Amino acid sequence: MSSPVEGVSACSRLSPYLAWGAVSMREVTQANEARRRALPPANKTWRKSLRSFSGRLHWHCHFIQKLEDEPRVEFENLHRLYDDLRPRTPDVARLEAWEKGETGYPFLDACMRSLQATGWLNFRMRAMLMAVASYHLWLDWRAPGLHLARMFTDYEPGIHWSQVQMQSGTTGINTVRIYNPVKQGFDQDPTGTFIRTWLPELAQIPDQYLHEPWAADNAAEVIGRDYPERIFDHMAAAKAAREKIWEVRRRPEFRAQAEAIVIKHASRKNRSRRKAPAPKRSDQLSLPFGETS
Repeated sequence: MSSPVEGVSACSRLSPYLAWGAVSMREVTQANEARRRALPPANKTWRKSLRSFSGRLHWHCHFIQKLEDEPRVEFENLHRLYDDLRPRTPDVARLEAWEKGETGYPFLDACMRSLQATGWLNFRMRAMLMAVASYHLWLDWRAPGLHLARMFTDYEPGIHWSQVQMQSGTTGINTVRIYNPVKQGFDQDPTGTFIRTWLPELAQIPDQYLHEPWAADNAAEVIGRDYPERIFDHMAAAKAAREKIWEVRRRPEFRAQAEAIVIKHASRKNRSRRKAPAPKRSDQLSLPFGETS
């Protein structure tokens, strides 16, 4: 789920078939359980992986139910205090740069170009694309969400719009995750294989500077000519976004709405989560898998 290099072959790639009804959820679930039962107890790695896969199938249905229960998720912020957070009319130049994979951040752009060419991208990178659009570029989630919906061959409205709002921080109940596009590149594509595949214009940039080409000695020969300059400073943009998000979360009326959303939409796996906790900066802004912005 994390690496765009390994995800191409390691993920099941069944999502388009499920989305379009070419295969049923029942068939996939039964096949998965049959395979898990057939494995010897000593094969703990694959048994664990298949249990995780089964959990993802359950989440598939959970998110579809969210949209069926509250269709406005596709068009309105789930938590209404975020209604005026971002301009409804997107910055056209920033949106187009993001859509074309021309933001000046190689790993981010490689993910978008890969999606454009194949119609598929692994989960972590989908989340990063949406989060950068919402936080670093400060775009309202509707326009970027529509672009991704058009790109995904496995577009499923219930899953898609719930995830778009989750990665944009507008649900009011999910952890705010601001992905660092440079760090993600180092973590998920350390050798630069993925970037080299989708950004041939960076051929002259040495490997050690591939994730930050603006720092290369020959940057002036490539940046601004063959490859665009950065359209935002990822550190400054993340800091500004975090402060704006917390301006909303600190408002006294925020928690009441969040608790109502938890009761209606949160997972029932753990009943103790039915009451939304008071927002704590360390908890609500914890970043996944040790990421920093």
